[in-house]
Amino acid sequence: MKDRGKDTEPSVDERYTQWKSLVPVLYDWLANHNLVWPSLSCRWGPQLEQATYKNRQRLYLSEQTDGSVPNTLVIANCEVVKPRVAAAEHISQFNEEARSPFVKKYKTIIHPGEVNRIRELPQNSKIVATHTDSPDVLIWDVEAQPNRHAVLGATNSRPDLILTGHQDNAEFALAMCPTEPFVLSGGKDKSVVLWSIHDHISTLAADTGTTKSPGSGGTNSKHASKVGGSADKPIDSPSIGPRGIYQGHNDTVEDVQFCPSSAQEFCSVGDDSCLILWDARVGSTPVVKVEKAHGADIHCVDWNPHDVNFILTGSADATVHMFDRRNLTSGDVGSPVHKFEGHNAAVLCVQWSPDKSSVFGSSAEDGILNIWDHEKVGKKHDSIGSKMPNFPPGLFFRHAGHRDKVVDFHWNASDPWTIVSVSDDCESTGGGGTLQIWRMIDLIYRPEEEVLAELDKFKSHILTCSS
Repeated sequence: MKDRGKDTEPSVDERYTQWKSLVPVLYDWLANHNLVWPSLSCRWGPQLEQATYKNRQRLYLSEQTDGSVPNTLVIANCEVVKPRVAAAEHISQFNEEARSPFVKKYKTIIHPGEVNRIRELPQNSKIVATHTDSPDVLIWDVEAQPNRHAVLGATNSRPDLILTGHQDNAEFALAMCPTEPFVLSGGKDKSVVLWSIHDHISTLAADTGTTKSPGSGGTNSKHASKVGGSADKPIDSPSIGPRGIYQGHNDTVEDVQFCPSSAQEFCSVGDDSCLILWDARVGSTPVVKVEKAHGADIHCVDWNPHDVNFILTGSADATVHMFDRRNLTSGDVGSPVHKFEGHNAAVLCVQWSPDKSSVFGSSAEDGILNIWDHEKVGKKHDSIGSKMPNFPPGLFFRHAGHRDKVVDFHWNASDPWTIVSVSDDCESTGGGGTLQIWRMIDLIYRPEEEVLAELDKFKSHILTCSS
């Protein structure tokens, strides 16, 4: 790679082959799972059980089909191998065309339309929300939903609740509140819409004099909604309207996020290059509007759960910006604390690590998932930066296991440093998608002194053995 001219990037296949040869050195564990259809969203669900060498956990995925079979929301069971258990040669021996034995389909829900985004409710992670190409948000109790066989002509599964309020399709922007059962969405109508799932329970009580749980799919509600376009028959699912509609964007809202410490504060980004902060307590107009947060459409946003001053945005301009909400703008133009430049195509997803407050991941259309540590920026002992001068500041790990755009990824809150990522491989391999579950080797992120001490022990052990 060193001999190449600066402008000649390795081909996807060359890069992938090189990455695969490094898997035993860079990863503590890796599972590669070939998907028949592309998936636009992947999320961890609740942990089910812990055993000696691995933990079992739910995984939520979508299948975006070509219409020969229905679109589905998939609930899978995943075996997550514990740290320092997998043998290096074992994790490097996988076949790209095969399914992983670690991922098993548990239940299929026939979804009215493509699943563009999945979000789980933090207070009850068996309740998930989905976005499709429609104005509605669909709420599912994945444990109560019947398992369906996805064959052509099968009727759609019935959502447990429908959230109405958008005037146009809301396809991607979707978030669940960490502190209350609130749902936030954004769409083509340039609006941000807020609901409380509690409103459903109180509506049911008013309708019938009894309370029903959101999972029971009460068909006795007054509201019948049509989901997924006019071709579908109306399905009798209860629906609720919004608590608030927030207007301030001039184009499609692409992503939304709650403040981790407050159900009333949230932010949104969109195709108007704006980052907007809202506070439901002070009305439906922006509290702060950053007009030019990026030089192009903004696709994603995340709010730091450890330090609520820091917000990340990812854009079609291939950069990630980190903002400090105490100082967002300089004359309406965004003034980020730092610009992270390590992708060469549109950034599709950003997410803070649940384990270390300064670490986050970003994935992009270039097929790379980067892991950054903003505390490493500008530090003299950024060892990678000194050895590799072209390496972007703050970047300390590149996951290059996908051969096409990495559309989504999710850190595992139950299993530190474990990530699930998914790519849409239709363009490069003609296949469906690739799902990977991986954890970098801990020597990469642990404190340097600790790592050197451990390696020193190995050294003396090896010398003893050889003598």
